[in-house]
Amino acid sequence: MTGTPASGAPATDPAEAVDRALAAIARYERPDLDERLRVSRTRVLDGRVRVLVVGEFKQGKSMLVNGLVGAPVCPTFDDIATAVPTVVRHAESVTVTLVRRGGPGTEPVRVDVPAADLAAHVCEQGNPGNREGWSHVEVGVPRPVLAGGLELVDTPGVGGLQSVHGAATMAALPSADAVLLVSDASQEYTAPEIEFLRHAASVCPTVACVLTKTDLYPESARIAELNRGHLAAAGITAELFEVSSTLRWHAVVAGDTEANAESGFPALVGYVRKRVLGQADRIARRGVVHDVLAVTDQIAGSLRAELTAQDPEAAAALMAGLTAAQERATALKERSARWQQTLNDGVADLNADIDYDLRDRMREISRLAEDELAAVGDPTKVWDQFAGWVQQEVANAAAANFVWATQRARHLAQQVAEHFSSDRDQLLPALRNDPSDALRSVRQMTMPDAAAFGVGAKALTGLKGGYMGMLMFGMMGSILFGSLVNPIGIGAGIVMAGKSVGDERKRIVTKRQNEAKTAAKRYVDDVTFQVGKDSRDRLRAVQRDLRDHFTEQAEQLKRSLAESQQAAERAVKQSHAERAARHAEITAQLAELEAVRADARALLPRPAARAAQARPEQAVAS
Repeated sequence: MTGTPASGAPATDPAEAVDRALAAIARYERPDLDERLRVSRTRVLDGRVRVLVVGEFKQGKSMLVNGLVGAPVCPTFDDIATAVPTVVRHAESVTVTLVRRGGPGTEPVRVDVPAADLAAHVCEQGNPGNREGWSHVEVGVPRPVLAGGLELVDTPGVGGLQSVHGAATMAALPSADAVLLVSDASQEYTAPEIEFLRHAASVCPTVACVLTKTDLYPESARIAELNRGHLAAAGITAELFEVSSTLRWHAVVAGDTEANAESGFPALVGYVRKRVLGQADRIARRGVVHDVLAVTDQIAGSLRAELTAQDPEAAAALMAGLTAAQERATALKERSARWQQTLNDGVADLNADIDYDLRDRMREISRLAEDELAAVGDPTKVWDQFAGWVQQEVANAAAANFVWATQRARHLAQQVAEHFSSDRDQLLPALRNDPSDALRSVRQMTMPDAAAFGVGAKALTGLKGGYMGMLMFGMMGSILFGSLVNPIGIGAGIVMAGKSVGDERKRIVTKRQNEAKTAAKRYVDDVTFQVGKDSRDRLRAVQRDLRDHFTEQAEQLKRSLAESQQAAERAVKQSHAERAARHAEITAQLAELEAVRADARALLPRPAARAAQARPEQAVAS
């Protein structure tokens, strides 16, 4: 922890402002408010900013990350794709850590490996399909651009944004502070890319687009204009940057400033620093300002109440006002409080809506799967493609359901916050929004073993059918030809043999289709069960987080009002000399608190600081 700045020197960062506030309220013995400030300080110091780098297969994502960092942190190959998400963050020395999720209630497994072995674990060549089961890889490098808490995540793009990997990336969107969509200059945006941007813009505060490989395609400027048109038509507000990672890397190696300017990276780096890191810093500062002003306002409220109570004429009105305010604060803690009702009803509605949405999406996939199986004939011939399609659609549906649940949960948090203050953004807790891992608990969809209908089986089936045909129609032919073996019987036998083989083939195909439908339905049902359970657990966690957060807010307010009332009662009973001495002491303490508040407001631009000052936390609604 940094030392508390001198009283005459303004705080230069949010942590110093919190330190000054902690020192100012230490004498008042309010551990609840003290803990609130310490949590705020921890949040500021931790302050990581997570940026997802996403895109289709082989669009230059890894090269872009290397260019932003100025170091070869992500392996790049012409014909090999990234298989494991790579998280690049600041470290004092180069480190590489492989991370695998543990079981329920267990810590993740972390394995440190040499930097030279990174490619063997994160690329398709060394780890095809991520068969090693790593959830992600953490790479630490000492680079200034990462020193401010920036984390760059190089995501797999194997199979496109509509693949299972793409669905996993979409599910990770709520955990990101910003998204960079990477697409090369070979073609304009595709429909999946536009749809992905829509999802990203709905849950991420910052979304930008990067057009790579501009040095390889002469028509890159025209592609950029077409892409800007697609963004405008879709109503997506996102800046687009044209870059060349090859030129950037040449500039880094050779120290060529002209090549660096031509690469387009300076504008992108400036955007990341100002819009992404700058936005996160502004949010952190607003949070600190809100917490410092709220805490000092509660302390100052008690002092001002005691000061006002020294005037006998104003004491009666003050006591009545404090009593009414304390009753409202007590009502906020009751289970019947309006915010509690809003929270409980909202979670119940959200559970029903999310469950219905998930089941509706999965039921539609089951219907489409049945129609597809009816059209393809024998499912064993196309099983790999069919199973991959079902898993892809299921993953997309689960990811879309998770994103929608995140949006609804945030909206519910805002509705609950309205019962406390109009300053909703600052009152909201950090809701849990880690990507879902429910699909990993579902067994893969497998086709049941089907009996082969080979030459021997066909011959036996044909022989049985031909024998019955000869037996049935040979008797009729014997009347004309005088023999059981006659042309009519032989012809009928051949026809019946062919029909028997055809009927048996149809029966086997129908049986295989039914088994395939059952396997697909079982897989969809398993996913629905696991994802539904995961959604309910997440919503319960959201409910607990919101309940605990706002209950703590109500308790802090109730205690502050109770202490204000007690201070006012003591002031009424004081003698004239005691009042005079206490008046001077209170005035000095209020001046000290006001200095702390002014110090905190200085962290924000003047209009924002005035807005923060105009929202005292004690102005609550029941």
